[in-house]
Amino acid sequence: MVIILKTLLGLMAGFFSLYYFKDVFRNRKPFSAKPYSGLSGIGLFTNFLDTLGIGSFAQQTALFKFFKLVDDRIIPGTMNVGNTIPTVAQAFIFMTAVEIDPVTLVSVAAAASLGALLGAGVVARLRRNRIQLGMGIGLLLVGLVILAGLIELLPLGGEADGLSGWKLLLIIVMSFIFGALQTIGIGFYAPCMAMVYALGMHPLTAFPLMMTSTALLMLAGSSRFIKENAYDRKTAIALTIAGTAGVFLAAFVVKSLPLIVLKWIVCVVVFYTSVVMFKSAGIRNK
Repeated sequence: MVIILKTLLGLMAGFFSLYYFKDVFRNRKPFSAKPYSGLSGIGLFTNFLDTLGIGSFAQQTALFKFFKLVDDRIIPGTMNVGNTIPTVAQAFIFMTAVEIDPVTLVSVAAAASLGALLGAGVVARLRRNRIQLGMGIGLLLVGLVILAGLIELLPLGGEADGLSGWKLLLIIVMSFIFGALQTIGIGFYAPCMAMVYALGMHPLTAFPLMMTSTALLMLAGSSRFIKENAYDRKTAIALTIAGTAGVFLAAFVVKSLPLIVLKWIVCVVVFYTSVVMFKSAGIRNK
């Protein structure tokens, strides 16, 4: 079953790449003057962290807003399209390196993909303030999940490599919801990791589960953003090229890092970006 999933993922990635690169090449003339060096640096750094399970959407959102690199309205599409191929690379690496029940893996990946497919078309047409509001709420929730883990309020997980019964049904339903939220710039990693821990799976199984699910849902949803012209092509291609390099650097060069410090930094960035999004959407304390 895992071999079939890998084959499907490879075929989807191939078709997506052709569609994506063709669109970028066809529309290369209107590229902005934003420096490739800065955009590539963001892609390399954030996908490096992404491969370690820390995530990349929150950091990218904060950097795009702080340096005014991408219009708020197309931040979700830019991140989804630009990070798709690096995430596919992560999926192949961790499906090979970590043992996980194939039924759980396939079920969660399919549910997340369906959620993204149904959600991307809606998000691409939303008004800017609605996207900002959705991102603000989502980032706030993700920040609370990260903080709860850092102060040891979340369960530590168990030893299972898969789920069955009501637990499998629950993670399928929640994966569908989180897959749809992915299309408004809310990463799948932190919610997925929280579910894995809470339902008693081994913490290591979170990596192939969340990365394979995210790769499939991004392949399913990102094509819609391309079709709707709802992404920044120059930024996306920089994220793709440099981000893929960041994935392999983290996966094959770095064996262990003091992740606790990085996770605290990410937690602060997530909360900060959430506040910025709320302000941008016009929500202020009175």
